[in-house]
Amino acid sequence: MNQASTPFPPPPAAPRKRKPTPHFMLAHPAHWIAQGFGSGLSPIMPGTAGTLFAWLSYAVLSTRWPQVFTAANWLVIIAAGFIIGIWACQRTGQALNSPDDGSMVWDEIIAFWLVLVLVTPASLKTQFAAFVVFRFFDMVKPPPIAWFDRRLKGGFGVMWDDIVAAFYTLLVFAFWRTYW
Repeated sequence: MNQASTPFPPPPAAPRKRKPTPHFMLAHPAHWIAQGFGSGLSPIMPGTAGTLFAWLSYAVLSTRWPQVFTAANWLVIIAAGFIIGIWACQRTGQALNSPDDGSMVWDEIIAFWLVLVLVTPASLKTQFAAFVVFRFFDMVKPPPIAWFDRRLKGGFGVMWDDIVAAFYTLLVFAFWRTYW
């Protein structure tokens, strides 16, 4: 049987993944947010670069304007940032043809801000420990993080697995503070 007479046409080719670039990031506000204001464009370990951006921005904003960036206000910013992140990551993932692209680091930023607001005030050493523990859970994805990562898709899925990694980090710190 020749190819012309086959009853089923070949499936369409999957769209190619688009490369994240500074030009792409600046093309739409959603991309700028999802890619962590450029920190997600790091050629090595963009998730770590996004988490470092979260740590630096939290420290600078909280130190420079402590009357504005209180713990309560940070929690409002984090909640709003989570909702905005669902939209931004959904739109950016679609534009990149990569639903959970590594350049999208807004999820790390929001999740690590949550960790910081709940562990600070803390020494630089403690903040660094929080950074390491959070990155561990975000990269290793122990259950149920991996389950959420596989099953929840779109912007919500991108954002949610990092919130669970933040919860694990906070759980480690709760045990540490209670027993040591």
